[in-house]
Amino acid sequence: MEIPNDSFQEIIEGKTKLLVPKKSLIEKVPPKKPAFFNPKAKLNRDFSIIAYAAFLKNFHGPKILLEGLSGIGARGLRVGNELKVEKIVINDLNPSALKMAEYSVNLNNLENIEFSKKEVCRFLSKYSKKGQRGSIVDIDPFGSPAAFFDCGIRATMHGGILSTAATDLQVLNGLFQSACKRKYGGIPVRAKYGNEIAIRLILGCLRGVAARLGVEIIPLFVESEMHYYRTYVKVLNRPDQEENIGYILHCKNCGHRKISLEQEQECDLCSQKISIAGPLWIGKIFDKEFIQNMILEIPNLQVDKICEKILAKCLAESEMPGTYFTLDEIASKMKSSPPKLENAILNLQKNNFLASITSFCPTGFRTNANINEIIKIFQTSQ
Repeated sequence: MEIPNDSFQEIIEGKTKLLVPKKSLIEKVPPKKPAFFNPKAKLNRDFSIIAYAAFLKNFHGPKILLEGLSGIGARGLRVGNELKVEKIVINDLNPSALKMAEYSVNLNNLENIEFSKKEVCRFLSKYSKKGQRGSIVDIDPFGSPAAFFDCGIRATMHGGILSTAATDLQVLNGLFQSACKRKYGGIPVRAKYGNEIAIRLILGCLRGVAARLGVEIIPLFVESEMHYYRTYVKVLNRPDQEENIGYILHCKNCGHRKISLEQEQECDLCSQKISIAGPLWIGKIFDKEFIQNMILEIPNLQVDKICEKILAKCLAESEMPGTYFTLDEIASKMKSSPPKLENAILNLQKNNFLASITSFCPTGFRTNANINEIIKIFQTSQ
């Protein structure tokens, strides 16, 4: 198949050979033409491979991946080459991207891959009937994934996994509140733990769409990186009976925060006016068993070493309270230098509080202690 010239290059990612535009490897912002490929998203794709490996190992239905916005097909090709699946359908509107994906299919001698050139919701609606749905549906757009939640859920079979990425970080982190409300149905609060609020807004929106369709979503794994947020949810063909939509109440005066089913106007600790984020997802964002299965799959795969460290943090925080604190924000309240993270967690545990690290921030920790209790413990242990 004739493609390569000086503007293309063959690379290996994981165990898979990929034909990519050379400019995407050397330019600071990967160009969209002739086709988009982001080499910095390798970690994101590594996590997908680990998550899908863990999912497939325990899934007994047909193993089919539908990739809605594939670019040059890097993620789908890696799934086809590195995991055991029956069928993969790679979809993109860019004919150059599909041509490159086709070339990469031949490089890896893959036989179970089909191609589609449709607008993503038209593509997914083709697979939305019983017996035709995907066990894995992957949607990786520029900007917000919210427009694709409906067709994504409809194309995911019972017990299947739907994964979407969001790159509209400014909207989700509170810079454009009206845009966030319009797209995700809730508003954020600008806070140190803004990435968690953002992910909970995405999950809250996803849950709202699922509820309208009479299905349930269960978050399995979420990933927060500098340039994107990614969520992995199991889709179950039954109504959701859980109370998992509510609010994060954040006091900008004293730093107190809590998760609540109802809105409140006053801070429990200092009685000042409270800021309200939501409505958003207030349930668990990590499934402990699924994270354990992800960790068990790592030795069988060729992925970045950092994946295991991040997943160990996810496992530690999987049963912890929602929202986290950072050492910096506590130190600024104390007007002194912060303790070491390990010491901070240890001291909280010694005082009979739950405490763990978090994957959301290198200096972050989760605890059921409130901010006054944290400061008191940190001061007495200095």
